[in-house]
Amino acid sequence: MIYCGIDWAEKTHDVALVDDTSQLLAKRHITDDATGYKILLDLLTEYGDTAQNPIPVAIETSRGLLVAVLRTGSRQVFAINPMAAARYRDRHSVSRKKSDPGDALVLANILRTDTHAHRPLPNDSDLGRAITVLARAQQDATWNRQQISNQLRSLLREYYPSALAAFDPWRNGLCRREAHELLKATPTPTRAARLTRVQLQAALKRAGRQRGIEADAERLREVFRADWAHQPALVEDALGKQMLALLLQLEAACTAADQLAEAVEEAFPRHPDAEIILSFPGLGIQLGARVLAELGDDRTRFADARGLKAYTGSSPITRASGKKSSITRRWVKNDRLNAVGYLWAFSSITASPGAKAHYRRRRDHGDWHASAQRNLFNRMIGQLYHCLQHGQLFDEAVAFHEGSVAAQATAA
Repeated sequence: MIYCGIDWAEKTHDVALVDDTSQLLAKRHITDDATGYKILLDLLTEYGDTAQNPIPVAIETSRGLLVAVLRTGSRQVFAINPMAAARYRDRHSVSRKKSDPGDALVLANILRTDTHAHRPLPNDSDLGRAITVLARAQQDATWNRQQISNQLRSLLREYYPSALAAFDPWRNGLCRREAHELLKATPTPTRAARLTRVQLQAALKRAGRQRGIEADAERLREVFRADWAHQPALVEDALGKQMLALLLQLEAACTAADQLAEAVEEAFPRHPDAEIILSFPGLGIQLGARVLAELGDDRTRFADARGLKAYTGSSPITRASGKKSSITRRWVKNDRLNAVGYLWAFSSITASPGAKAHYRRRRDHGDWHASAQRNLFNRMIGQLYHCLQHGQLFDEAVAFHEGSVAAQATAA
């Protein structure tokens, strides 16, 4: 067997090939372009890389054009965690020396000695990988929008509390177009207090409002003209300029999140697994796409449901040493899927009688709200694994048999 290790960088990469005896067979320094990729593929071919017997490759990333080139055909690519690679490096040198060619050699030896302890990148379909890109981008845009919205709210509290009071009745107030139009028209509370009913109605119409304009304009006028504390005039104007700059970022984040959500709504329903995922209570298109993005559609990626639960961070972990033993939640997990899990569990409580009964049992057992939700997510993700493996839709009676029996007894 021949093993390949690649220490990647922005412009160049170091490649090392070793055999079963850890002998260095070849090393190359290639550029990050089509020419460098060809040199790498030719080097692998020279040492026996074929479609029937490909050379496995270890690299410290799972993304990029280099990885895409390596994944052509049946070749296995192992994305090694950089922290794990650093621990392996200490096995070869106690002086803690480090070099790029040396790191490539370490990565190749990781596959030589511990291939069984690392998993290759899943063999997902092109549509599945495209949905992964879109769903993760939409999730990042949503998080970015919320972060900027929180910054804007904090800034408005310093000098413009009337704006927060005016937007409070609106759902997602600071992210709405009406709020953006009003803040652009009146960046300071002094200017907001001078707005007339006509100006307020015009701002709402520019934002796309078609109903309730007169009533909302009257309410906004009363809020802006109420008695509020003010910063000094110069300070207020400076804060207004800072707010407008932050508002531009928020508008861009809102637009990006909305456009990516539309792209997800277009791509996700075309995937064969979409029907099964959407059959689960609490999962819509956006959350369902995020679940598929992290699970992938390679059925061999997880050996069993326990492995998937550990990957999501929903199952507890036991730490035992001597006479001491503790059971805690997992800290090393897929953070994206774990974040989806809390939203999924929260939504399923109202969408599924069985899920609600399971949640109530955990609370009565003494779990806190977050712990009960995590336990519910742990059960739901296990059921999803079963349904995907067997091509079955979610069945409430089968998934929560004890909850259905309890509900029927209560009704009787």
